[in-house]
Amino acid sequence: MADPAAASRLFLIGSAASEAMSPALWNPVLDQLGSPWTYDAWDVGQDADMAAVRARLLMPDVVAANVTMPHKQWAARAADTATEAVRLGGACNLLVRQGSTLSGHNTDIIAAGALLGDGYQRHALMMGAGGAARAALIALKGQVGRVTIADRDARAAADLLGLARGLGIAAESVAWQEAQDLAAGATLVVNATPIGKSPADEAVWGNGPLARDALVYDFVYASHATASIVRAEELGASCIDGWDHLREQAVAMVSILGLQAQAPDLLQEELKLLKASH
Repeated sequence: MADPAAASRLFLIGSAASEAMSPALWNPVLDQLGSPWTYDAWDVGQDADMAAVRARLLMPDVVAANVTMPHKQWAARAADTATEAVRLGGACNLLVRQGSTLSGHNTDIIAAGALLGDGYQRHALMMGAGGAARAALIALKGQVGRVTIADRDARAAADLLGLARGLGIAAESVAWQEAQDLAAGATLVVNATPIGKSPADEAVWGNGPLARDALVYDFVYASHATASIVRAEELGASCIDGWDHLREQAVAMVSILGLQAQAPDLLQEELKLLKASH
């Protein structure tokens, strides 16, 4: 970890970092911990000079940087050292400065692993094939019978299919409508799309049924309960929502950054306040 005597800056970098709630979550917690650290959003567009960004992250005042879209793959390449999860998934959402080097982590994968636990999934249905789906897939390694992938971007679906097979997971890619029809037989349905951000959206699998033992993992967080969560609860399915994921993702940073033991409780309380006012 960066030298606490010199380093005090935490960043979130991404094309729309200033719209994220991370500073509003972390700054009150850091203040309550008596930490001199501050957490700031840094908008870094798709066409930014990423060499300059990396150079800034190596300055002595930097502790670490969370990384969001569209730079998670860049962050994996920019890291001098990386966890096995980063190497497997090719995506990194936390760069920690260690002297003159950057260490890469993926707290999405840690969070997904914590929330999914060690239970076995007979059939996982991935609706969406971006970074969230990759995190869930890696967290499922060794704990899933088969995976079905659907994304309206055929290239993204193909990439995730390749990752699944590289992990030794039996997997297939199908068209969106076919995936929705398969939801009735899946033990895990993952919404790794923005569907649900709008109150007008329907459940990611449509209006069909779910398996009796289904678990719905919806990465979307919003001021309203998403349609996927509402529908899942109506059908008696177990649910993990985007706020759960956000909490576990933040908690995963605590040990990585060496924060005090009370930090997870403070994060949970601050998230409750944010959710109520979001």
